[in-house]
Amino acid sequence: MSKLTTVLFVFITHLCLGQKTLSFADSIRKAHLIPEISYAVIDSKTTLEIAALGKHSVALPDTATLNDRFHIGSNTKAMTAFIIAKYVEKGNLTWTTKLFDLFPEWKTESKAEYANITLQDLLSHKAGIQPFQGENDPQIPDFKGTKQEKRKQFGRFVLTLDPLKLDEQHPFVYSNAGYTLATLMVEKATAKSWEELVEIVFNRDLKLDVKFSWPENQKQKDTWGHSFDNEKLTPIPSTVDYHLDFTEPAGDLNIKLKDYIKFVQLNLEGLKSHNNYLKSETYYFIHKGIKNYSMGWYNIYENGKELSTHSGTAGTYYTLVHIDRLNHKAYIIFTNSFSPNTQQGVRLLMRRLKANYGG
Repeated sequence: MSKLTTVLFVFITHLCLGQKTLSFADSIRKAHLIPEISYAVIDSKTTLEIAALGKHSVALPDTATLNDRFHIGSNTKAMTAFIIAKYVEKGNLTWTTKLFDLFPEWKTESKAEYANITLQDLLSHKAGIQPFQGENDPQIPDFKGTKQEKRKQFGRFVLTLDPLKLDEQHPFVYSNAGYTLATLMVEKATAKSWEELVEIVFNRDLKLDVKFSWPENQKQKDTWGHSFDNEKLTPIPSTVDYHLDFTEPAGDLNIKLKDYIKFVQLNLEGLKSHNNYLKSETYYFIHKGIKNYSMGWYNIYENGKELSTHSGTAGTYYTLVHIDRLNHKAYIIFTNSFSPNTQQGVRLLMRRLKANYGG
């Protein structure tokens, strides 16, 4: 078979798969009451399949486009870990830098169990930090100042709380607050805020269009997130007062699917032993350096497969990403709602995408 014939065969195969998946994805979207689904299948160089289906809001006629923005919730963690990895490479700090090496004045008022926690402990949820996931959280004092100043006060407060225990059944304790503490470390080491670092790494250096909080949907047409109350989806305007209680580095970025693809492709390329913005060895550590949960990614080995996975939601959008580290492909699904229906629909679509592309 000639090279041209092979290329044509692959193109036609992907085209047929894409048409079948498009119909399946839209049926899933309708059956599971999801206003908009955008999804992609990629390798390190190519977008194998991509689509945007549905509407920006259940209350609007606006149709989905590939330029739509989505809040990615806890998939922000991988992006925060990526930023930190860059400054580890630059020598500003190391994965084993201890928190109190940078904040020695906090040590006497903090719980003794935190004395030796490191940057990698915080990013891999091994430090026993209270979760702060919105349910049964300790009462947070009324902090004052800039976002960075409030994060610092919050971090200092978190360290006065009792740690949670790790054991064989609970090898890590998933903690949004832990990511705030890790962020405070890189902020101290670089003398720059997390917001400034996002702008430098993703928007200036990598030319991605990353923004904070929910997508703006009042001044322009874009996605509305949807909460789920009383068995009904409610569209949420971007003007609603919303914050993550000083854990923004754990879950408060929004991005277009096409730009997120570029971010994931950097990771895929790095996992194929190629250096890019980060060194290949750094990507291996980010994804595989720590058991169970590494740096912003669940590190999964099952049924002969190696996966880096994560989902994200702040209650109004839901995103799911799987990176197949053996087959060097990634599967990305973005939605603008969060409900049990949304989660089930996304799981079904992910299963179909991976079946189609050998994942």
